[in-house]
Amino acid sequence: MAEPARTLRAPHRQARPLLRRMQRYKYIYLMLIPVVLYYVIFHYAGMYYAVIAFQDYKPMRGIAGSRFVGLDNFVEFLGGVYAWRVIRNTLLINLYQIAFAFTASIVFALMIHQMADNRYKNVIQTVTYMPHFISIVVVCGLLAEFCESDGLINDVLAMLGLERTSLLANPRYFRTVFVASDIWQNVGWGTIIYLATLTGVDPSLHEAAAIDGAGRLQRIWHVNLPALMPVIVVQLIMRVGRMMLVGFDKVILLYSPATYETADVISSYVYRRGLSEMDYSYGAAVGLFNSVVNLVILVSANAFSRRVTGNSLW
Repeated sequence: MAEPARTLRAPHRQARPLLRRMQRYKYIYLMLIPVVLYYVIFHYAGMYYAVIAFQDYKPMRGIAGSRFVGLDNFVEFLGGVYAWRVIRNTLLINLYQIAFAFTASIVFALMIHQMADNRYKNVIQTVTYMPHFISIVVVCGLLAEFCESDGLINDVLAMLGLERTSLLANPRYFRTVFVASDIWQNVGWGTIIYLATLTGVDPSLHEAAAIDGAGRLQRIWHVNLPALMPVIVVQLIMRVGRMMLVGFDKVILLYSPATYETADVISSYVYRRGLSEMDYSYGAAVGLFNSVVNLVILVSANAFSRRVTGNSLW
């Protein structure tokens, strides 16, 4: 009869270290509360309202009084004329961002790390960090001015003998402008985690490689890149997990009906159809479809990385 009593008391004994740790680091846990509340309120609590994706939701009737339509909203989206367009544009923009913006942060971090003058290095880091903190509205306003036919970019093109054109009004150039501006705005900020990793590389590895005759590029390739690889893999998995997501704010501020063919993405389409046209059920269905696909891609990328490289998020 004594053994069950010990079994029942075991969880209490296991909980004591946790309680002591929470009491010891109580201020850290207090700082954690706003973050937890943010995710609970804006991410988990809102999941209940995803049920309207399966309804013909009417605000006056509420969720309980709206008619259940099953998968009709999903079928309408996937069978619609705009489904392939928005999915294609979303995937292409994300692929370009991974190929150029994601890679640019790694290359830029390696370049900054090679600088010997710390004062010059600090100036470069500060200048490249600053665009990240500029409001997206201001950034898009600047882009709209620069990309006009008489704007700064066209002045440069004219000096090179090229024809002036309104870049944001031409569907051919929208993705280029979007990705290039993303590189300018985030390349400096994206280097932070890579620079932090590079500072932890043992200097004796570089010294040994130099003694063996390795040049600067060889040391970068054989010392720095292997040190960065676990971080790169984790960052890449997280980035691939957002393959079906492009921030609607920047797209909406830059695109126009003339560029829908190459600029319209899933998030901007949901905004127009779900909020502007007040078709809440349809917008919720598209958003839910987008989230499920992102989840599948994230889990698949994580499993693939764990099998091939041995690095993964979980």
